Amino acid sequence: MLLRQCWASLLAVATMLAAGPGMAGDAPEGWKTAAPRDEIRPHFAYHRGKGRSGRGEWVIEQDGPGQVGYWHKTFPVKGGQFYQFEVYRQVRDVSNPRRSVVPRVVWQDERGRAVPLGGPAVDFYRSPGSVVRAQPEYPPDGATDSQGWTRIHAIYQAPPNAVQARIEFWFRWAEGGRVAFSDFRFAPCPPPAPRKVRLATIHFRPTARDPKGNREEFAPLIAQAAEKNADLVLLPETLTYYGTRRTYAECAEPIPGPSTDYFGKLAKQHDLYIVAGLLERDDAVVYNVAVLIGPDGKVAGKYRKVCLPRGEADNGVTPGSEYPVFETRFGKLGMMVCYDGFFPEVARELTKGGAEVIAWPVWGCNPLLARARACENHIYLVSSTYTDVQNNWIVSGIFDHSGKLLDYAKHFGEVVVVEVDLNARTQWAGLGDFRAEMNRHRP
Repeated sequence: MLLRQCWASLLAVATMLAAGPGMAGDAPEGWKTAAPRDEIRPHFAYHRGKGRSGRGEWVIEQDGPGQVGYWHKTFPVKGGQFYQFEVYRQVRDVSNPRRSVVPRVVWQDERGRAVPLGGPAVDFYRSPGSVVRAQPEYPPDGATDSQGWTRIHAIYQAPPNAVQARIEFWFRWAEGGRVAFSDFRFAPCPPPAPRKVRLATIHFRPTARDPKGNREEFAPLIAQAAEKNADLVLLPETLTYYGTRRTYAECAEPIPGPSTDYFGKLAKQHDLYIVAGLLERDDAVVYNVAVLIGPDGKVAGKYRKVCLPRGEADNGVTPGSEYPVFETRFGKLGMMVCYDGFFPEVARELTKGGAEVIAWPVWGCNPLLARARACENHIYLVSSTYTDVQNNWIVSGIFDHSGKLLDYAKHFGEVVVVEVDLNARTQWAGLGDFRAEMNRHRP
């Protein structure tokens, strides 16, 4: 009897080891576990009847430094078809879930190899005609419910030559931590609708020499943008100060105030958003600001310039300290002002906050830095400047995810409008969609 019990125990252990360490043998059919090296393999378990809705959960736990491992399963796909990915994760004792908990979708051929992307990829370092392979997809974290379950969701189009998708639930670099995945779904779905937005910039130097006259000179240009069906119109920096020979403090006003009231009427009249560069007075404090005014005519938000050049810092302007991002009817908008563009932190903080478009009133800046801010964050950047294009410096224009200047004003008084799709993704060879990957990899 004792011998039979020993053999039964050994058989049970052998069964668990064949399925993978960590008691993964109870997992649904096809699910397996893996690790880069056995010496850093974490513990795996599948719990039936548990999870967010009681339909089971995939668990990974770590009890040592540097541990990395993942659950995985391969699903058949049809090239060109759109698929919806969804899973919920719940963490315990994980200091940085966005880096440590990483679900992925890996497109493969019938032999498990990477497939050609099939669509356009932006790559400045490869010769034309070279094959660009599809890279792993990184679905983003969404909202977290009261029980600590965070939704991770995205819609992807399978590359033309893909025949299978390998779904992976990674857990890494969280000693003593635990993650559970639950309510997983991967299924065909209709293609998402495009999110088209028409971004407009105004290239203009006001000549009225006083704040009221300066702002009123922009009215016909905003009307031109409206005639071109603009959704967002960007005006330049400190427009009530330009050319007045007054001090910053003399041109500063409350927000809301006379200028936002004036532009609010125009925004409501034309049913669009306006971003205006102004000077804000808050008691004795003066800020250089970008103000977002909505189609309802009200102030939808403001950003106080964080990085101040000598001329502003030496003359009593105070820096801001926050990086707000605003929900609009076309997407998420961030704002920065002039000297902010010389530093990567401002645009990155806005991107971390979800900004898809950054509006940038800018007196002057190196255009290479404008391209860098756009491409390093994969956002659309809209600039409006007083700089003459003949100076080969910053322009009033629209930059895309790759840093490419889509269009710009060639002369003063010109209104430029570019239509972009906020659902379009830019793929880089060797990286894929860096905007999605960035949040999992950035420090």
